[in-house]
Amino acid sequence: MIGFKERLALYTLLTALTSLSIDALLPGLRDIGADVGVVPPLSTQHVISLFIFGMAFGELLLGPLSDAIGRKKALVLGIGIYVTGTLISMLAGSLEIVILGRFLQGVGVAGPKIATRAMIRDQFEGDAMARVMSFMFTLFILVPMLAPALAQGLISLAGWRSVFVVYFAVSIGLGIWLVTRHPETLPVSNRIRLRPRLLFRNALRIISSRRVSLLIVSTGLIFGAQLLYISTAPDLFFDAYQIERAFPLYFAGLATAMGLASFLNARLVQHFGMRAMVRAGLTGLTGLSLIMMIASLINAGDLHLLVLLALLFGAFFAIGILFGNLNALAMQTLGQTAGLGASLIASGSSAIATVFAVGTGSLYDGNAMYLAFGFLLASASALLLTEAAMRGDEAPIEAAR
Repeated sequence: MIGFKERLALYTLLTALTSLSIDALLPGLRDIGADVGVVPPLSTQHVISLFIFGMAFGELLLGPLSDAIGRKKALVLGIGIYVTGTLISMLAGSLEIVILGRFLQGVGVAGPKIATRAMIRDQFEGDAMARVMSFMFTLFILVPMLAPALAQGLISLAGWRSVFVVYFAVSIGLGIWLVTRHPETLPVSNRIRLRPRLLFRNALRIISSRRVSLLIVSTGLIFGAQLLYISTAPDLFFDAYQIERAFPLYFAGLATAMGLASFLNARLVQHFGMRAMVRAGLTGLTGLSLIMMIASLINAGDLHLLVLLALLFGAFFAIGILFGNLNALAMQTLGQTAGLGASLIASGSSAIATVFAVGTGSLYDGNAMYLAFGFLLASASALLLTEAAMRGDEAPIEAAR
């Protein structure tokens, strides 16, 4: 029987596949553009943003599927789609085909992302679920810390396509581990038949929950702020501070803030609860974003590098507090609709994040003003929406059958 530590390790690596798929490719974006060319309106930023867009589609499909056929089968299907997209991007001769493969990777990675959350919801509840998710975030934060630096070394030796070779090997390995070691967590008696009318009724019940719908928007805005930074950071560090080769080191340093926050949250949430931690995280993020905005206005966007790094470190610490708790808070009332609910939460938040990041990212003009504006807009709006959500009904959502 698979033990708790092995489960946690497997859940962490499956969840981290999303982060690996984004962060490891960041040092190669300029190389991709130079190799396959850039055809307006497409740019190498879309290699990141359209991966997230594909993930939103995959989450809508694979979440309900995991409620109908079981978490394990849905997860394996997702890995299969991910492998297909990986091979397409790896062999691509144009930016359009790279982005097509990335879109399919996004669709496929939704399997590990959604099914893993549903597996956790099948086995844990409330603050215990938040604690498990926080431990996961603490462990997989090593991915954004290490992946860009390791990938940059790999790219310098074997080119950007070698990153996709790593994606292929990791996804196949995780699939074998899952199939051979992990049991199904959703009993046949609790499965919900995959019927369009039934899906619509259950989706309507979930979305009609004021609490869940507001938390979807809040989660999407916070994710959008992070995605805004991720998709534009290589350009910002190069254009404003002439940092290119050392970029992975700065990226890793800022990622430690999220790891530290997740590590502390796994312990603090047991004492203070999810609500208090979410309030603290959103209040801190809003305050830091306001300071960044004021400093940017005073300096016409030209923030000193140390000031930018200090503010971003604090902001990512707050985001590290928020991710596990916001997701656990949103899933708390889902009950037997955990698969569909996780799908709607993840898909909705991913779609909102993509739109937010693309929209605010279009304001980029070579300095940090756009980033300050995006972070402030996202955090202040999420704070207001989450406060409203936490006043909503906490009764479990009953599944229609």
